[in-house]
Amino acid sequence: MLDVPAGHPGHPPLGAPTAFLAWAARGAWPTLLIGCLLASVVSLAGAAVPLVLGTALDSGLDGGVSTRLLWLALTLVGIGLLSAVATSVGHAAEVGGWLHGAFSVSRLVGHHVTRTGPAIGEELPTGEVVSAVANDSFQVGNVLELLPAFVGGLVGYLAVTGYMLQQSPTLGIVVALGLPVVTVVVSFLIKPLQARQKEQRDAAGRLATLATDTVSGLRILRGIGGEDAFAERYRAQSQRVRRAGVRVAGLSSVLEALQILLPGLFVACIVWLGARLAITGEISPGQLVTFYGFTAYLSEPLRWVTQFINFLTRGRVAARKITGVLSVTPEAGTLAESEAADSLPRPAVPSTPGALVDTLTGLAPRPGGLTAVVTPRPGEAEAVASRLGRLDDHSTAEVLLDGVPLRELPLSEVRHRVVVASSTPQLFTGPLRAALDAREDGLDDATLLHALDTADAHDVLESLPEGLDGEITEKGRSLSGGQRQRVALARALLTEPQVLVLVEPTSAVDAHTEARIAARLGEYRRGRTTVVLTASPLVLEHADDVVLLDDGAVHARGRHRELLARAAAGEPDAQAYHAVVGRSLTTEVV
Repeated sequence: MLDVPAGHPGHPPLGAPTAFLAWAARGAWPTLLIGCLLASVVSLAGAAVPLVLGTALDSGLDGGVSTRLLWLALTLVGIGLLSAVATSVGHAAEVGGWLHGAFSVSRLVGHHVTRTGPAIGEELPTGEVVSAVANDSFQVGNVLELLPAFVGGLVGYLAVTGYMLQQSPTLGIVVALGLPVVTVVVSFLIKPLQARQKEQRDAAGRLATLATDTVSGLRILRGIGGEDAFAERYRAQSQRVRRAGVRVAGLSSVLEALQILLPGLFVACIVWLGARLAITGEISPGQLVTFYGFTAYLSEPLRWVTQFINFLTRGRVAARKITGVLSVTPEAGTLAESEAADSLPRPAVPSTPGALVDTLTGLAPRPGGLTAVVTPRPGEAEAVASRLGRLDDHSTAEVLLDGVPLRELPLSEVRHRVVVASSTPQLFTGPLRAALDAREDGLDDATLLHALDTADAHDVLESLPEGLDGEITEKGRSLSGGQRQRVALARALLTEPQVLVLVEPTSAVDAHTEARIAARLGEYRRGRTTVVLTASPLVLEHADDVVLLDDGAVHARGRHRELLARAAAGEPDAQAYHAVVGRSLTTEVV
């Protein structure tokens, strides 16, 4: 069984699809080398059978049953045993080549997607990424699986052609020209087949995207009665995929038929020509049997060659899609920087409070305290969070952490020192324990329970019979929206960063739960810098510092009640703060 290595699979060329396939083959060269050698042994053993049979026939006709004839019979038995052993072991090597090609590409895409972050979703539909792992990687594996058979077929073809040229130049020339003619005929089908396969692959990618979007929004669709509309869209796209698949199958069937027809015509031609040479005495009866056996044998290498060309065509289409995914660049840092971090020790997080300064807006959260940032527009809050966590490098403004620009710090260090928890967190399938311990620090139960208590997520534990070992389904669909948000908050707290940026962490919970979370959050994070982007008065009430950020600048700063008092006194900036926060207030300012 192939031992799939850990870590990054490497850096393939992203220019030509053939270069990508060659890179995948180089990664599996020991397995493929063994497979090619064994396939060559099988191919040569198959070619040796008619040669020994023809020699035995001539020997029997000349001397009857003799010691030489018995040795030739034993040779046939030995060839059969050798072929059986080489075939079984060679098949294992071919499967190993498939495993390496398919799963190395899957790992490569997985590594790349995790490092490009949101950039991958902005440039490509989700279905394209899913299909690259679920379908295209398997096509690359198919190419590597058929490569040994292709090499073995060529070796057998060359050996048979060389022997026949030596014994009968006429037959040798016909055989020598047979494979190139078949290859040329098949090549006329390659370009249209590749175009149809690309069309079918694109349609399948759009179908996967539609399915992903539909499943993700299933609850909303049911709420607005939109299942039928989306089902009809899926049905229509599914029919497009079916029609494209039928077009591919039509041309593929022609190619499959040629794999039988052309070798059959080739055999008939050789038999007819060989029989004429035997009648004229130019070759012996044993040689006629040998040459007939050669032509029958060559149908198998010819089939391997045409089948490999077919899979190579599909592999090129798949490689082009895979390289399209791998060509997406991250919004922050570089791929080389993030991949180099895999081999380095995990950066240490300083125990001192993080002094974070956004030079664009003038925002400077209180070091070691809980700072709430209020913005009149949600998009502005997301932009601030993205800048503070260096989630993209589009902004030219600098964000300083302890006086050092974030751009000058290694991205891996930034990710450990500054954690941003978005307003739409994602949970993955697995035990609750694994969902909370995102950095795989081996946290003990007491630590996990403390974070869950801070996030007021005790009901999540009660809903799972196995507690921390209970399973969470895909995207946390077994939990309510508020439960998912609180589990995600506990997960963010457990990363223990120097600076934690939370975007609307309590938007999906009721007021009583929100009040408990707000009261516990500051105490849990005491001594470390915490930034909460929210307009909820329940959270603002417990913040050490509140900042109003509008139009890219700080307009007001102070404690929540202080800002409300200043608003009541007629201060314009404080009144702007009250206008934003007042949407959530249930009592008048006094």
